[in-house]
Amino acid sequence: MTPNELSAALRAALAAAIADGTLALDPQALPEQILVERPRQREHGDWATNIALQLAKKAGIAPRTLADDLAARLASTPGVKSVDVAGPGFLNITLDAAAAGELARTILTQGGEYGRGDAEAGHKVNLEFVSANPTGPIHIGGVRWAAVGDSLARILQAAGAEVTREYYFNDHGAQIDRFARSLLARAKGEEAPEDGYGGQYIQDIADAVLAEVAAAGGPDPLTLPDDEAQEVFRSIGVEQMFTEIKAALHGFGVDFDVYFHEDSLHESGAVDRALTRLREGGHIFEKDGAVWLRTTDFGDDKDRVIIKSDGEAAYIAGDIAYYLDKRERGATDVIMMLGADHHGYVARLMAVCAAFGDVPGENLQILIGQMVNLLKDGQPLRMSKRAGTVVTLEDLVEAVGVDAARYSLVRSSTDSSLDIDLDLLTRATNENPVFYVQYAHARTANVARNAADHGVSRTAPDGSDAFDPSLLTAETESALLGALTEFPRVIAQAAELREPHRVARYLEALAGSYHKWYAECRVTPVGDEEVTDLHRTRLWLNDATRQVLANGLDLLGVSAPERM
Repeated sequence: MTPNELSAALRAALAAAIADGTLALDPQALPEQILVERPRQREHGDWATNIALQLAKKAGIAPRTLADDLAARLASTPGVKSVDVAGPGFLNITLDAAAAGELARTILTQGGEYGRGDAEAGHKVNLEFVSANPTGPIHIGGVRWAAVGDSLARILQAAGAEVTREYYFNDHGAQIDRFARSLLARAKGEEAPEDGYGGQYIQDIADAVLAEVAAAGGPDPLTLPDDEAQEVFRSIGVEQMFTEIKAALHGFGVDFDVYFHEDSLHESGAVDRALTRLREGGHIFEKDGAVWLRTTDFGDDKDRVIIKSDGEAAYIAGDIAYYLDKRERGATDVIMMLGADHHGYVARLMAVCAAFGDVPGENLQILIGQMVNLLKDGQPLRMSKRAGTVVTLEDLVEAVGVDAARYSLVRSSTDSSLDIDLDLLTRATNENPVFYVQYAHARTANVARNAADHGVSRTAPDGSDAFDPSLLTAETESALLGALTEFPRVIAQAAELREPHRVARYLEALAGSYHKWYAECRVTPVGDEEVTDLHRTRLWLNDATRQVLANGLDLLGVSAPERM
């Protein structure tokens, strides 16, 4: 019996109580889904619910009275072993072993679909993440968003949402000018401008630009006037850098559906169209020769300049047009993932959302990620060999590999800063969280191989179904089944709260339950012991655990190895 099936049984019991007059309540007042949760203490049963406390006041009866009635009705439900009423009206429900163990069959029947649901169905999510300036390699803060953003996209899709992964290509503004000047200076053998970019990668890109121009038979940029030469380095250098960024992200398992160019907002007239919409809504005013958006009407601490007095668009102008563009492309949920240094942008962007008549926090959601600190030999690692200033995606992957890098960046809430011990992530020990989870999956695969060697399969010798869940009575089996049952709920909650780390922490708990079960329950016979249905049924449970571990790791973009 799954939590959804138990929830349906509870709802049916409540509906029956309403129908026979025991419960004086409008049937419309019943929640669509009755929440059931795992009790903190296993001796209290398999599942618990406080539905009697929720509904009793509306019905004008004591919660305990309603709980007693529900317990009596639920006790006759197939698969329910016992129902106890605790405290003021909590229901503690224990399933019989067969009903609980049937989950293993459900998991293996559904395979890769187990855990997926429709909690986010109908949501069209535009998820923008990373969006690093194309002026250098992706630094460690951007790498965190690459891992978290891609995992969140996978989780939202598993919960039924339609997701577009989007990268905002900042190819407009002063930083691109500084990048082009830096490339030109390095090509000339000069130091980068004081406000420019340094690091070996600038020399590499400059050399690549010169090589590309030469291969195309174009004039040597160094023979051109500086303004013309700078334009050559801008157009080719930015594309070279962005190609490197995309290649690095692809190697990290992250690809985007849309690469949106900031320049297009200004060239297409999108900024003007957005301002027209806001002007029609009465949210635009002019002062001191500039055009302003009255964001204080929507909770911002001050109004914002959109068009400066010199006629140039302020940075927020692009943000305004970009948000509207996403909504016009059909996004119901615009999610932006920003670094800690962008915290001050939240209020103004939410004001922009409200000015367009949308709902802040729903149509626009902003996630802020805190800093990442890398430690090597107990000391902060701050310098990249290639970038010269910051640690990059390539540096991290070279140090620990893609799996360890992704997992370590996802397993903690983005609300908190993160310290990553590179030495720990290269160890094949249970102290290393990614190893701990991956080893659990590899162990399930090894158990399956050993079972085959000993003649244990999921079917009987005559080919009949040898699955007998009533045999799964050991305490560690009950605990493991309980952990497997939680997976769909964890995905739905991680999607709702936009918190992929919940999946990682769940996998660690599941791995722990599996390792305990492995230590106490054998799948293969000992010595001359005959193979029984207990061995075969335990193989079902082993393989079900393997499936859930693989499904969960896939949501994080981490591999599920069969040998380690």
